[in-house]
Amino acid sequence: MTTHSLTSRQKDLALVLLAVTQFVIVLDASIVNVALPSIGRALDFSQDNLSWVVNAYTLTFGGFLLLGGRLADLLGRRKIFIGGLALFSVASLLGGLAQSDTWLIAARAAQGLGAALISPAALSLITTIFREGAERNRALGVWGAVAGSGGAAGVLLGGALTQWISWEAVLFVNVPIGLLAAAAAPRLLPESRDASHRYFDVQGAVLVTGGLALLVYALVDANNAAGAPSTRSAWAPSRSR
Repeated sequence: MTTHSLTSRQKDLALVLLAVTQFVIVLDASIVNVALPSIGRALDFSQDNLSWVVNAYTLTFGGFLLLGGRLADLLGRRKIFIGGLALFSVASLLGGLAQSDTWLIAARAAQGLGAALISPAALSLITTIFREGAERNRALGVWGAVAGSGGAAGVLLGGALTQWISWEAVLFVNVPIGLLAAAAAPRLLPESRDASHRYFDVQGAVLVTGGLALLVYALVDANNAAGAPSTRSAWAPSRSR
């Protein structure tokens, strides 16, 4: 399959697939927010460590985006897209099965890595499938609009799944979506690559992600590290008259 042989219907189906996967990636940054109290009680999270359920995903996602894009250009965009979906789905399954706080945080970090492979590959596929001009602008507009709605939808869906089922459902919901998208990709997406990209900076991606993680850790743990009194105790009004 080549980009030149795709019909309008095939391009539309490819756009639906790419937009839905990007929607799920953005959704996963916020879908666990409402479930955090339930997660904390179930896995005995400390209050400080609970924020890493969110941070582990967003940090690895942002830190490895450049590496994901370079891998897609070098090894093949469809191939990396499918590999990212597989990693994302497996990590979601392991996260839902988590029995400890460390287990869940590691699964969320793996989810973020999978998302960092999917997102740049999907964007590159859009730019290769759709011709430059009005056709590509329309595709990018649809892709961006659907992805942007994922943040708001994540809060609503996370609350509904947590209330009606359990906190594990906010992670399990990704598994069938990811596997179906990975199965459909070979039929709907053409393979493409950029031969001019001959190397990728793994060390740089790891250093950037590690630096961001240390910065966030310092901010989250600032009160404990400095031995500062809590905000509540420092600012609570006196009851004595």
